Amino acid sequence: MGANISGGGSIDGDATGPPLRPRLDDIPESCAALILARLNPPEICNLARLNRSFRSASLADFIWESKLPSNYKFIVEKVFVEEDRDLMNLKKKDVYARLTKPIPFDGGTKEIWLDKNTGGVCLSMSSKALTITGIDDRRYWNHISTEESSYRTVAYLQQTWWFEVDGELEFQFPAGTYSLFFRLHLGKSSKRLGRRVCNTEHVHGWDIKPVQFQLTTSDGQHVVSRCYLDNPGSWVLYHVGDFIVENSNALTNIKFSSTQIDCTHTKGGLCVDAAFIYPSSARKEVKLWS
Repeated sequence: MGANISGGGSIDGDATGPPLRPRLDDIPESCAALILARLNPPEICNLARLNRSFRSASLADFIWESKLPSNYKFIVEKVFVEEDRDLMNLKKKDVYARLTKPIPFDGGTKEIWLDKNTGGVCLSMSSKALTITGIDDRRYWNHISTEESSYRTVAYLQQTWWFEVDGELEFQFPAGTYSLFFRLHLGKSSKRLGRRVCNTEHVHGWDIKPVQFQLTTSDGQHVVSRCYLDNPGSWVLYHVGDFIVENSNALTNIKFSSTQIDCTHTKGGLCVDAAFIYPSSARKEVKLWS
């Protein structure tokens, strides 16, 4: 390899001919690894297809450990059952690949995964992990099955005077800014003859007063926003607010809510899927259910 770079000679062995030009294959694996370490995961995977040096370099643990979140060991301990914790003995690339797939925990009511492009921690809480006022009264609420949720079930509100959905989560997040959303849908969708249809019969009351969203954290952050619910027939991510994590080694407690408790009118026809938390820098790149 070194002879090809510095030595002269033509292909037929004529030393007086033009020097051989270095090829991409001549890049040492250690140099290729240093190049890959500066790239994001999709770029690393693309360059790994170039040749053997880049392919071998792309397996280096130090590259993929730098792409994993600082709390990835906490995530493994938190969400994997004991027999699956051998994950820590795998190559770091394999650990990264496993964590980019949604991992259910807390009885399947929550999921966590890494954004493939950035390695940012993403998390969701299903409707069954939220506290919904009146959820046990079938006159008002029901859990319905649907393929339009990763949890395969959502909470459906027929009608109520008092709409209140609360959530709470304590988790160790890497330092950064995060955005929290509710995923809501006006109307009840279903399949008919293979086509998606949406029944908006019970949709009412959301255009009279806005829904109030709130978010508070254990370190004193507080956000309040208001929004009218609209777009019947479509899933919408309603932005509750952002919060900042400064200490990656500390647990952050988050409380959040969605309320419309003006009892001068009823409201109904709403599906509640889940609450989502994304790194604010990555949320535009995250694939959402739609």
